[in-house]
Order: sequence, then structure tokens, then C-alpha cells
Amino acid sequence: MALKSYEEMRQIDVRPYCEERDGLTYLNWAKCIALLHENGAKIVRWDPIPDEKTGSSLRMVDTVFTDTKGNTNRCYETRIKVVIDDKEYEMQTPVMNGPNPVKDNSMSQQRVWNSMCRAFVKCVAINTGLGFNLWLKEEMQPFSNAIPLEDEKASTAQITTIKSLCKKHKINAECWLKMNNTTWGDLTAANAGNMLNALKERYGDE
Repeated sequence: MALKSYEEMRQIDVRPYCEERDGLTYLNWAKCIALLHENGAKIVRWDPIPDEKTGSSLRMVDTVFTDTKGNTNRCYETRIKVVIDDKEYEMQTPVMNGPNPVKDNSMSQQRVWNSMCRAFVKCVAINTGLGFNLWLKEEMQPFSNAIPLEDEKASTAQITTIKSLCKKHKINAECWLKMNNTTWGDLTAANAGNMLNALKERYGDE
């Protein structure tokens, strides 16, 4: 018996096997493997792909970020290989603290492990359909998925959010606009979305 089709796997209700942590819904990696086997998979495993430079499971950029309290962090990620019968997939994902980036002073092996487990479950969802519906709500964040027209003006909500976040994190918004050769009145929805995504990635704001 082969693994069921993508559409069949997507119809499986995984919610009874999930748990809530930090405002997010998680499907346990072990239960994910069990459900794959129960639905036709013979071989299921995942292996860390070490960073080529360090040999470590933890990957990181060279740039160090410092917040207003002096705490530092980098962009940390893990990468894994997922094997399901005769198919192989790879998945790279950030090491996160709930919805926020991990600060250096709270990095741990457990966070690295959690990142790889989450990468496995997400990779399975993308490629087999199992648990895919869990990710729809999480990925539909404000300003992240819409594709605005090139000359569409930024919305009042976007501008208000940018100003609020810049004030919160002591960023000179006017200087930022000047660097991008624009003003509040000329700011496009696309540029506003880029600014909001940059702030979210830098500070972890929702």
C-alpha cells in the first residue's frame, strides 16, 4: 500500500493530536510520523543537514543584531532532510521563540531541536498534505501575503502600524523614508509591506 494522495492526506483532521504553545498550534513530530505510517508510508525519517562551515546543526548569519536592552541575536536557522519512502525533501526554517526571534541569551539545544521538529512537520504538510490546513491561519499574517499593485498607495493602517513600531523601537521613520526616496504621502503599499516585514523580522512584532 502506498501513501495516500495529497488531497486524501489533507482531509485528515490532525487537530485532536495538536497542542497550543505560545499562541501557535503544533502537531507533534512523532504523531506526524505515526499518521504517515497509518496512511500507507513504509519509511519515514528526517536527518539534520549540518552547516557546511561549522558542522553544527545550527546555522547562523554573521551579522549580530542588538535590541534596545542590549540583548543580541542573529538570524538562526536549521535545515533537515525528510525521507518518505522513495522521496526526499529538504526544509530550512528559523529558530524561533514562539512568534519571536531567539535572543543569544536564550539559545539552547532544545530550541534547535524544536526548530528541526517544526521543519519536519511543515515539510510533511507541504509535500504530502498532512496537516496542511494548520498552516493556513498561521501564514496569513497582515501585509505578508497580498501582492499590491506597484503604484498602489499605502493604507492608513499600514502607515499607522509603521509609525507605531518605529516609535516603539526608537527608529527615525522620517530618515528611513528619506533613505528610500519617498514620503508618507508617496509611500506605496509594496514599500510599506517591505518596511513592515523588515520590522517584523528585526524585532519579532506581529
